[in-house]
Amino acid sequence: MKQALCLQHVPFEGPGAFRQALENRHYQVDTLLVPQDDLPATPPDFLLVMGGPMSVNDPDPWIEKELRFIRHAIEAGIPVLGVCLGSQFMAKALGGEVRPGPRLEIGPVPVTRTVEEDAVFGTCPRDFTVFQWHGEGLTLPPGACVLVSSEFYPVQAFRYGDRAYGLLFHLELEIGGVKALCRECTTDVQRAHTTTEALLASAEHVLPESHRLADRLIGHLAS
Repeated sequence: MKQALCLQHVPFEGPGAFRQALENRHYQVDTLLVPQDDLPATPPDFLLVMGGPMSVNDPDPWIEKELRFIRHAIEAGIPVLGVCLGSQFMAKALGGEVRPGPRLEIGPVPVTRTVEEDAVFGTCPRDFTVFQWHGEGLTLPPGACVLVSSEFYPVQAFRYGDRAYGLLFHLELEIGGVKALCRECTTDVQRAHTTTEALLASAEHVLPESHRLADRLIGHLAS
């Protein structure tokens, strides 16, 4: 059985819907809590890099190690998928920059597809809604292409080659994951001038389509 390795940065931001999509394609999904667990010597068959409340610009030594590991995985040609903080790790590993955004984005946010020719996002409606939870954005790494944009964050999703995708938004979140974010990141909820109840209610309308897109993305990368 092939191995998919999920790099988590906090216990409450796991693979979510991506786990089932990978298991349906005969991957064993293993997780590492990177700030405390050692990275393997060699990349797995599939690398999934999740979110977290920290910044890739923080000075912690483990961040530099993870950047090198992600760069090595991308150069090795294995499928790599980064989500939120994970996409920022990918961008910085590939030569892009991560900077504070113009506003905190939490909850459903409309985004716009910017490409026609992409095996996954090329089939999306031109305008659709995704669930967000971030305050930093990224610049496009050299050699990458923008797939999805929004009013305040020009790079919402990017592709590097054919095997590496970075998503600033969360396709994987399940209702339990939204509850965990609301519980663990209460300051963000307050800063966004929203409530846990409002976020959970709005997530119910967004997540089913996000999970279908998540499955298509995993299917493409795993093929």
